[in-house]
Amino acid sequence: MDENEMLAKMAEEGIHAGFPSPAQDYMTGVIDLNRELVRHPDATFYGRVVGDSMSEAGIAEGDVLIIDKALEPHEGDMCVCFVDGEFCLKYISFKDPSGGGEQGLWLLAGNRKYKPIRIVEYNDFTVWGVVTYIIKKQK
Repeated sequence: MDENEMLAKMAEEGIHAGFPSPAQDYMTGVIDLNRELVRHPDATFYGRVVGDSMSEAGIAEGDVLIIDKALEPHEGDMCVCFVDGEFCLKYISFKDPSGGGEQGLWLLAGNRKYKPIRIVEYNDFTVWGVVTYIIKKQK
């Protein structure tokens, strides 16, 4: 079996992480990442992570983000935000992380060494998009 045949077989049958599945006979086609991972093609962008503020969330420098600008951010969503001239990757929270009950918007890192950022009226702030997938390099 040549390499192209092996790739076609892998795409059709999948890659088992356990015992072979009887459902493998029903798997078909090639995996199209755009079709699998992108819901809104005209509003979806890719970005590469720089820094360690989300390291405890399993996101490392160099990971690739799939960002959907068409989605409305909700509590706990990981978002790419634009704050005072800089892009950042943070969780969105509408709850005071200190438990004080104060109304507002906070950006939370996935690394304990970074403090929450409270967004106030004088910040130049935009939620640029919601992260829908993270692509990690293994080697």
